[in-house]
Amino acid sequence: MRLLYIEDDAMLRDSVAQGLQHEGHTVDVVADGNSGLLALTTHSYDLLLLDLGLPRVNGSTVLATLRQRGDSIPVLILTARDAIADRVRGLNAGADDYLVKPFDLQELAARVQALLRRRAGRTDALVRHGSLVLNTTTHAVTLDEACIALSAREFAVLHALLERPGAVLSVSQLEEKIYGWGDEVGSNTVEVYIHALRKKLGAGMIRNVRGVGYMMATLP
Repeated sequence: MRLLYIEDDAMLRDSVAQGLQHEGHTVDVVADGNSGLLALTTHSYDLLLLDLGLPRVNGSTVLATLRQRGDSIPVLILTARDAIADRVRGLNAGADDYLVKPFDLQELAARVQALLRRRAGRTDALVRHGSLVLNTTTHAVTLDEACIALSAREFAVLHALLERPGAVLSVSQLEEKIYGWGDEVGSNTVEVYIHALRKKLGAGMIRNVRGVGYMMATLP
């Protein structure tokens, strides 16, 4: 999943981004609220990690702006403001969860996974498509109960397709899911990952809709 983290503390920002990347997420980072709003306007994200005490535009204003324009992206507030009133204010303003600094990276990762599951309408970490099962927490993939070894990017492409079975995702949409700002994107890398997935899962599992993109084959 692709996440945006808005935080002005460079050391914390880099540490959290690295921790979440280790969990398999793509993470973009910015240091102020104005840059965050611009990123949210120009890119598609699955979740926002938001500090409140930001320069230029504070976190509360970022959150209010998102909700006023109808953006339903899940928002996890990460802040040193630990008063109950601050938590209540943030949640009432449209945040989905609230974590007080300092926090444990394992707890943060678990809260991120919980919010992503909720957004996808799931109650556990398993994404099922017939006999294909993907575990979003352990990154294990099985087909007919046999383990399938996937690279991190192959897993990300498969996860994106399984989130919307039957829907066609374009190459650019898939690139948005698996690449951050600093990543070098080759001219046909998505096609390479799709080819590898078809070899491992079966050619009929992922359909090519010519001129449009790719989709998970619908179940009979």
